Amino acid sequence: MTTVLVAALGGGGAGALVGVGLRTALARMRRGALVPRRACGGALAVLWAVPVGLVAAGTTPAAWLPAWLVLGALVVAGSAVDLAAHRLPDALTLPAAGASLLALLPLGAAAIAAGAAGALLLGGAFAAVHLAAPGALGAGDVKLAPALGGPLSAASAVAPVLAVVLAAAGVLVLASTRRARRVPFGPPLLLAAWVVLTVSLAAGWAP
Repeated sequence: MTTVLVAALGGGGAGALVGVGLRTALARMRRGALVPRRACGGALAVLWAVPVGLVAAGTTPAAWLPAWLVLGALVVAGSAVDLAAHRLPDALTLPAAGASLLALLPLGAAAIAAGAAGALLLGGAFAAVHLAAPGALGAGDVKLAPALGGPLSAASAVAPVLAVVLAAAGVLVLASTRRARRVPFGPPLLLAAWVVLTVSLAAGWAP
């Protein structure tokens, strides 16, 4: 128990430092945004403490940790800039797609193939929705989709669908409880992807 706690605290501390660094990178990024430093550091501390603790506890293979941590960083960076500036810049979404696939390397060829296929399928599905109804789904969300489809599809064939459904439900709830013309889809989608991946890995559903 002590080892798990120490590992989780270490992961949280690393996440806090990286979160502050992400805030600086977002401010300097082309079409980025100035976002709260404490929010970035605190959020990533939590999103890194959980996977590191679960890996230390032996409930999840350590090979999943890179993909998990990359997704956590993307959740914080993407949500922060989308909430602050109402956009998901190419300087964030496009490198994230490559990083999410590279993070699958420790899992082997089968996971990489499943991740690449999932990235293409989710990106294609989002692109089709955007073309059919541009007001319902922004171009930034389309470019974000491959970065999420990769790790989710490597974990489970149904994980991307679950994440999209959970995100859509979250948007509906937010829209019904606040007076806003448009609730950004990026943050609910990012958080839903992290939750679905975490539950899949913690429950042992992923290969």
